[in-house]
Amino acid sequence: MTAPVLEHVLLDVLPDQTEAFEAAFVVARPLIEAQRGFVQLELRRCIEYPARYLLLVTWDSLEAHTIGFRQSPEYDQWRALLHHFYDPMPEVTHYEAVG
Repeated sequence: MTAPVLEHVLLDVLPDQTEAFEAAFVVARPLIEAQRGFVQLELRRCIEYPARYLLLVTWDSLEAHTIGFRQSPEYDQWRALLHHFYDPMPEVTHYEAVG
C-alpha cells in the first residue's frame, strides 16, 4: 500500500457567497467522503480573508483522487454544487510525506 496523499486547495469564494458556499459544502461533503480511497477532509475558513477557505483532503493514493473521484458521477455533482462559487478557479496540488 502506498503512503497517504494530501490534496491541498485554496478556495477563493465570491465574497457575498460565503454562506451559500458553506451550505452547499454541507451537501457536497458526503459525495467525497463516500469515495473509495478517501481518508479524511478538513475545510477551514481564513481569519484574515474570510472569503478564502483551505480544503485539505487525505487520500490513500493520488489515483483515488485524480482517477477515482474525478471520473465519478459524484464529482459531476460536486462540481455543480461548488464550482460556481470560486473566483478564480483554484489550483489543486498533492503532497506526500517525506522523511
